[in-house]
Amino acid sequence: QVQLVESGGGLVQAGGSLRLSCAASGRTFSSVDMGWFRQAPGKEREFVAAISRSGGSTVYADSVKGRCTISRDNVKATVYLQMNSLKPEDTAAYYCAATQRRLGMVSATSRDAYNYWGQGTQVTVSS
Repeated sequence: QVQLVESGGGLVQAGGSLRLSCAASGRTFSSVDMGWFRQAPGKEREFVAAISRSGGSTVYADSVKGRCTISRDNVKATVYLQMNSLKPEDTAAYYCAATQRRLGMVSATSRDAYNYWGQGTQVTVSS
């Protein structure tokens, strides 16, 4: 079992930045691949970014590429999502997810690949 708790969401103006954190517990953090997803009202949950258990591989959705950076600290058992140049369309609840599976570049973007989820943190970007 893995428990995930997100934090760092809030209200920010367009062009601003936020750093989301996801603290994990319950399983050796270095044995899980991690991802960030988001869900806007009335829309499906969509992939944002993922990182391998070593931190050596990352993948991003086209919509955030160049503006977001995913990273992890295996000592602190925390994964981060640094978001810059935020846009109103980034407004959503952001969820971190974990899986014991070793994910590839394609599978890491699928919600079905992850079996542990946090409760989400809200990000609102005003125009």
